[in-house]
Amino acid sequence: MDAVNMTEMMAGIGRAARDAAAELAYASAERKHAALIGAAEAVWAARADIIAANAKDMDYGRDKGLTPAMLDRLLLDENRIRGIVDALRTIAEQRDPVGDVIAEWDRPTGLHIQRVRTPLGVVGVIYESRPNVTADAGALCLKAGNAVILRGGSESFHSSSAIHACMVKGCVQAGLPAAAIQLIPTRDRAMVAEMLRAVEYIDVIVPRGGKGLVGLVQREARVPVFAHLEGICHVYADGDADVTKARAVVLNAKTRRTGICGSAECLLIDRAFWAKHGAVLIEDLLAAGVEVRGAGEIAQVPGVVAAQPDDFGREFLDMIIAAKIVDGVDGAIAHIRTYGSQHTEAILTENDATAARFFQRLDSAILMRNASTQFADGGEFGMGGEIGIATGKMHARGPVGAEQLTSFKYLVTGDGTCRS
Repeated sequence: MDAVNMTEMMAGIGRAARDAAAELAYASAERKHAALIGAAEAVWAARADIIAANAKDMDYGRDKGLTPAMLDRLLLDENRIRGIVDALRTIAEQRDPVGDVIAEWDRPTGLHIQRVRTPLGVVGVIYESRPNVTADAGALCLKAGNAVILRGGSESFHSSSAIHACMVKGCVQAGLPAAAIQLIPTRDRAMVAEMLRAVEYIDVIVPRGGKGLVGLVQREARVPVFAHLEGICHVYADGDADVTKARAVVLNAKTRRTGICGSAECLLIDRAFWAKHGAVLIEDLLAAGVEVRGAGEIAQVPGVVAAQPDDFGREFLDMIIAAKIVDGVDGAIAHIRTYGSQHTEAILTENDATAARFFQRLDSAILMRNASTQFADGGEFGMGGEIGIATGKMHARGPVGAEQLTSFKYLVTGDGTCRS
């Protein structure tokens, strides 16, 4: 497909999205609820077809040389499809944010002013590998009254297309426009560039993927961006950590699913913890099959690989973790400020003052205490799902759910009121 046809395709998709967004802005909560329940039922009914489509994507991914962790992100089985269905139902049951009165007040002039939630308009979502994002992003945008244009990764093309068809079916059955949720129908990467330039049609771009994708979007986009930067998540084991809790959390944070952005990529161990408990956390990771790339004394532990400078500040998305001993919470804070991506950090401690210092002096989107970084997920936050974890500071931050996909407008009421 040549560049002219790409531009024409984007214009056609964009116009349809604009028209759909105008209708969705005043669609009732009941119709949006019905669309999402219908989509959930359609996904479950089509699960055999979705799994068959996913098999084609898995073959494509293996041929492309994807790592086991990336193939795990791509894989769909019946349990994961059940997860997609459950997420759609959860989002459907959430309170509709559109029309919420955020604040209201009266002025001495006689004006009554309300600040009310309103849809953003058209959201463009560019994502890699994970086909469930097709459902999550489509559902959240619809719940917030937005039309969405989805551009999935080339690896998940067949899976995303099968899921997308179910989302459209739900919309049409509920009397909402089919163009409410559109999927770019080509693997050609030129369409990414078209989306990034489509200021006439798209109000905001949400990139969800690795550093390369997010960096490209941030450099090239003319449309505003909600940045979902790489998840360089740190876990800090403080000297006052409970060792039993620490062992459980560190293993879960790294090994539950290594290919997601909430997977721990760096373990920081307080020198006081090391003095009390030795290499127990490192030994647990090694026993679980994790490659530990350690600095300083950690590198001397049998089975540990000596860390290279670029192992810190790196998103492995694999059974690999960097590890380092630090001098107290301030040493951990300094390291995270240098190497972190402002995604998610966890502290393991029983000391309230230390935890408060960690929370106060770091500015990542999500900070946790005595909990696994794998909880950095919109579903686990009660949002049903998420489009991504926004690591920037403008508009949306942390898990981007339906409420974060709204803006607001002011409704001002007078009674023949004139300004003096």
